[in-house]
Amino acid sequence: MKPQTLHCHTTFCDGADSPAAMAAAAFAAGCGAIGFSGHSPLPGQESWCMAPEQLADYRRAVTALKAEYAGRMEVYLGLEQDYDSPGTGPDWDYKIGSVHCLRLPDGTLLPLDESAATLAAGVTRWYGGDWTALARAYYARVARVDAVTGGEIVGHFDLITKFNEGGAQFDEDDPAYREAAFAALDELAARGRIFEINTGAVSRGYRTAPYPAPFLLRRLAGKGGRILLSSDSHSAATVLYGYREAARLARDCGFTSCWYRTARGFAEGPLPEI
Repeated sequence: MKPQTLHCHTTFCDGADSPAAMAAAAFAAGCGAIGFSGHSPLPGQESWCMAPEQLADYRRAVTALKAEYAGRMEVYLGLEQDYDSPGTGPDWDYKIGSVHCLRLPDGTLLPLDESAATLAAGVTRWYGGDWTALARAYYARVARVDAVTGGEIVGHFDLITKFNEGGAQFDEDDPAYREAAFAALDELAARGRIFEINTGAVSRGYRTAPYPAPFLLRRLAGKGGRILLSSDSHSAATVLYGYREAARLARDCGFTSCWYRTARGFAEGPLPEI
């Protein structure tokens, strides 16, 4: 099967390029499908999310591309629905359920992937410097992200490690951290949710390896879990970024297949050869 890119952002949210430019890049790269996944509206986070009044224009732009590429490449109207976003209805081709923030006792949101400094300051102020407490709060949300968002796909499962390359902020080998992550992973896997192997933080220079970490992928493979490859692309230049490495990682962790969006829903197929 041809590779797909189902996690893509455009100028409707925090992406650099238009839906048309992203679709053209995906087609030129040999994709069998592109799925758009604009960030759902989220009050207080307007710098990277769509505004409610943009949703209709977003739908129209993607629907027009469906017609333009009919018979040549599938185009899907998706949404990256955040845990804290208001409801956006069920009429999307798919949703990616993601946790980008934690709700704090004062009602505000702590962004988890804005910057290393923002996250560290939040842990100091709200969690007494206890990164394990942060992890427990984060993975408690992730464990419910599908129910809250309606997402069939779990977005960047271990996002709190974005700035943790080389253990810069906390120890991912800590049994307490792994216990929290495993508990969420096991719940989502048992409900058949699809985990993306997400190369977005690699393409943007934050990490050298995709989400989730290999120890999590091995756990998921042992549970018979499902994966797909995702570039979490924010520009036309990265629609298939790192797919060869992501497929190799999947194989090394015990997977022999991945999942694809089709006209009849999600279907299993071979890991792509890029």
